[in-house]
Amino acid sequence: LSALQHIVFCERQCALIHIDQLWQENLRTATGRQLHERVHEAGNESRGDVRIARGVALRSLRLGLVGKADVVEFHRASADNTTASLSGVDGAWRPFPVEYKRGKPKCNRCDEVQLCAQAFCLEEMMSVGVPSGALFYGTTKRRLEVPFDAELRALTEVACRRLRELLISRVIPPPRSGKHCRECS
Repeated sequence: LSALQHIVFCERQCALIHIDQLWQENLRTATGRQLHERVHEAGNESRGDVRIARGVALRSLRLGLVGKADVVEFHRASADNTTASLSGVDGAWRPFPVEYKRGKPKCNRCDEVQLCAQAFCLEEMMSVGVPSGALFYGTTKRRLEVPFDAELRALTEVACRRLRELLISRVIPPPRSGKHCRECS
């Protein structure tokens, strides 16, 4: 799942990380790793009509995706095609993925694509619609709600296909210069 964020952000970075296994931690990536570790270690909890699951394993057989959601909130709701039942818990629940990011919202949709892919996994695994999720940014300490509209869903499908092509080809794309290159991991 994280490779989808990488491929939309920079195809070369994605290939270097996921094909050549090249990675050098810097201050930003270390801070992001620590944020994810804290989120995953916090444990599951309930807050009224919201159940919070952390470090949720996800997969999509259709898209060939595996990974972990930082958080999936399950909001109590009226039964419909966007709700599921939870084992050992009464009622209908709507899954709502939340992805934690160290920085702030980006000018492209790479974070949104990663989050939408998590929704695809939840939809397939739970046979339920997931209409939206949220990105939490550590720098701003704000959540940004993300509706999974047709445009984002199509962009995510394209990113999945492109990622698969890149991984199969094992060809490292040439550099694409930009300000994102200055602090590349």
